[in-house]
Amino acid sequence: MAKTLTSEGFRLEPFRAELTGYCYRMLGSGFEAEDAVQETLLRAWRSFDRYDERRASLRTWLYRIATNICLDMLRSTQRRAVAMDLRRAAHAGSGIGESAPERIWIQPIPDDLVLPMDSDPEGLAVQRETIRLAFVAALQHLPPRQRAVLILRDVLCWKAEEVAHLLETTTASVTSALQRARATLKTIDVMPGNPFLPSDPTQQELLTRYCDAFERHDIAALIALIHEDATMSMPPLTWWLRGRDRIRQALLDPNASCQGARLVPTAANGSPAFWQTRPGPDGTDTPFGLVILDVFEGLISNITTYLNTDRLIPLFGSPPHSPDDETASVTPMSSLTLPRVSP
Repeated sequence: MAKTLTSEGFRLEPFRAELTGYCYRMLGSGFEAEDAVQETLLRAWRSFDRYDERRASLRTWLYRIATNICLDMLRSTQRRAVAMDLRRAAHAGSGIGESAPERIWIQPIPDDLVLPMDSDPEGLAVQRETIRLAFVAALQHLPPRQRAVLILRDVLCWKAEEVAHLLETTTASVTSALQRARATLKTIDVMPGNPFLPSDPTQQELLTRYCDAFERHDIAALIALIHEDATMSMPPLTWWLRGRDRIRQALLDPNASCQGARLVPTAANGSPAFWQTRPGPDGTDTPFGLVILDVFEGLISNITTYLNTDRLIPLFGSPPHSPDDETASVTPMSSLTLPRVSP
């Protein structure tokens, strides 16, 4: 018996990363994607003796289970979003806005959970682009079944007949759903961003200069590296800014000083990503936020800093040179001092 279970698990496990990527695009949360894939593999393991390879490939069978799980999960949840979908940009003034519950937000995901690192460079670039925060947020505007069709057809490159078989519908229905999904996406103002290419020396130079300016707290140098209409947000706060001048004003606010902070590279959402750490009372660097950047036409176009580090550390692992996951000192939301802005 043990041998049989080990054999089944061996056949299922290689699909984990691609299934996680699929569920993440569907659900918009790394936490929920992991749960959905775990449930998918558990159901497949329990019913493996009923799997008939003559009716569907193992991959198709697993995607059918994962799709049904995601559709079930989406029936009881509202659309996840980024800050720009929730309210207008803030102006200099008073108040930093309110916090929104975790279920509202597109949540980040580590690259190593979703990206098949054995892919060819071109395929890997496409995979990175389709887990960018902006793209995943745009997908959430689609009804769940249209979302599944578009991901399967345009991201994973399944044939219409294969998608129809998976969804137990007709090819004509799949084609119609895909057309409607594409039309909807064209109406959505997606934050611009070029594919992240870790081996691109131009991108690497930009990121090196950005990190250097940030750690030196050189606001002038930092602002010179971002677009004129760049955006900056800090989930779970609904507060966000658009424009180089507003971002400069926020960074210059003495109450929001990042003096002494460091940026430690990590890998998230197929984008340039860093842990922002700050010195704790004992001098040890502690996580303050997970920073995800978008790069567009040689400059930074968007800065998203997730403040829920206590939730993200178990998913991503602790930054280097910080305490382990169980004892990591995390800056509590209640102690944050941020720029004063008004809607």
